[in-house]
Formats: sequence, structure tokens, C-alpha cells
Amino acid sequence: MKIKAALFDLDGVIIDTETQYSRFWGEQCRRYFPDQPGLENVIKGQTLTQIYDRVFADLPDEQPLITQRLDEYELQMTYDYIPGARAFIENLRQQGIKTAVVTSSNQPKMRNVHRVHPELTELFDAILTAEDFTESKPHPQCYLRAAERLGCLPEECVGFEDSFNGLRAVRSAGMTVVGLATTNPADAIMPLADIAVSDFRHLRLDDIARGTQ
Repeated sequence: MKIKAALFDLDGVIIDTETQYSRFWGEQCRRYFPDQPGLENVIKGQTLTQIYDRVFADLPDEQPLITQRLDEYELQMTYDYIPGARAFIENLRQQGIKTAVVTSSNQPKMRNVHRVHPELTELFDAILTAEDFTESKPHPQCYLRAAERLGCLPEECVGFEDSFNGLRAVRSAGMTVVGLATTNPADAIMPLADIAVSDFRHLRLDDIARGTQ
């Protein structure tokens, strides 16, 4: 079936921030859970509320402090595009493909991104944030809602993800899966994807179609 919509995770897919977030959450997890190394990798793809509920539930007094640290950290972050991302999305739109962001980030975080990249409103037909869904990745709810928002069937959509939870969410939604090897190596994400790429510089729709054959 012809691809009618392309759905993109934000961090590590469109914007090169995943390493920065891993650094932040690594510091917080080591501060509070020094006996659980690598915990920051487990929470990837979850909303801030879900991270608090599932990891920091026993530390309610610390949650406002962590939020304050995160807000200050995000103000200082860089929001560079993943190589080739903007040109690839612009090319999709020229071909009549609908586009959407599907991110676990909240609206305050998106305001920081828009401050640096006001053109995002022109690149995407819809931007879904943590406020738009109740289940976190790997649950497919966010991708299914994005497809519905764009008026497309899941099988008419391709989803772009870098994290294991995100890749599983796209797969569970019944969509074509493109894995970005920006956070995890290509051989690690390939079992969860139809095609894996390092970035968007040489990617074409035909490549995605061939990857699903």
C-alpha cells in the first residue's frame, strides 16, 4: 500500500538531543538509584509524568527539584537537526506525504524547540506531545492517534524511531518501521525495524519500500 503519512519521534530522530537527555537522566538516576546502573536507558520514550510514576514514585519531594533541573537543562540544550532530517521531511511534503511529530516530550519542552526551530509548524501537519496520549511507548496509542489525526490507516504510515520502546510502538501500531541508529547501533535495532539508517542524508521513499519487501 502506498505510504500516505510519515510519523517522526523527536529526540534522536529529528533533533539530535538523545545524548544530552541520556546525560541528564543518567545523572539523576545515579543520584537517586546508584545501585541500578543504566536505568536512564529503561525510561527512554516515556513521558515525564510516567517517569515519575514508575521510577521516582517513592520520592515525591524530589520530583519538583528534578523538574526544575530539567527545565534549566533544556534551556541550555542544543537542538540541532539530525543530518538530512529537514531536507528529507521537506521532500516528503513536496510529494504530498503528510507528516507528524509523535513525541513523549511535553508542550513546555516543545516551546524550547520552537524557539530554535519556528519552521517546525510548516514542516508538520500535526505535532503530538505527551499531553495527547495516556500510554507511553512501547504502547502504540500515540502512533495510532497520530494516524487518526492525519486521516490515514496505520498500514499507510511509516514511523521513524531510535529507541527500543519507540520502535516497538510503531511495530505494534501496524506501521512500517524505520530505525535511526542515532542512539543504539544498527544491528541492535534492526530486529525491530524494516530498515535501519544512520541518518536521513541518503534515505529515499524507495529505500523504505524496498526494505519492506
